[in-house]
Amino acid sequence: MSIIQEFLRYNRQTILPEIGDEGQEKLKKARVLVIGAGGLGCPILQYIATAGVGFIGIMDFDAVEIHNLHRQILYTENEIGQEKAIVAQNMVSKLNPLIQAIAITEKLTIENAVQIIQQYDIVIDGSDNFATRYLVNDTCVELQKPLIYGSILKFEGQIAVFNDKGSKNLRDLFPEMPDPKEVPNCNLNGVLGTLPGIIGTMMAHETLKLILELPTLKNELVLFNTLNYSFTKLNF
Repeated sequence: MSIIQEFLRYNRQTILPEIGDEGQEKLKKARVLVIGAGGLGCPILQYIATAGVGFIGIMDFDAVEIHNLHRQILYTENEIGQEKAIVAQNMVSKLNPLIQAIAITEKLTIENAVQIIQQYDIVIDGSDNFATRYLVNDTCVELQKPLIYGSILKFEGQIAVFNDKGSKNLRDLFPEMPDPKEVPNCNLNGVLGTLPGIIGTMMAHETLKLILELPTLKNELVLFNTLNYSFTKLNF
């Protein structure tokens, strides 16, 4: 791996005094697991990869479908029917050949969660269901891993950083998992394709700041309504 290649690729961020060569080295050594390679996962993966996060796990058991394409921008019609994690791994590797990405095509379960998550420094939850979100959260608490959380619906999104250096977690905010039948979701209520790009990029931004030891959200939930551009930060 050429030092000149790294310098040229990352120069626009390493010239920031808050990052520098030391910060870039932190990114290079970081191991990040992205759970869900869908609407949120696609922009997250692109930005943490191009920033130089050295090892990225991409976990998704779904295949690409045509209704994904308006918001899941790593995929094209040519990949319909193919496993998302594998397609995303190939795309991420093309975006930045200086980093390593692996595909995990199995579903996260109670049986495999600890074994998978314990291999990473930071977990990003881009999943789309409550069962996975709570399983990811509880496993990160058990293993003392920081968790970047985000969700989207229609024109609204939310993000938080959980379990970082003793900070609160998802259950401190929402103690019990709601009944999925009582909560609206994108499958039934829709989402504008640009929204996951906005929220996913914000999640990637918090991830990079966490690795770089810059100030991040702490016991705060950001609510962003992109229809009227109302931005609320709630303490919990």
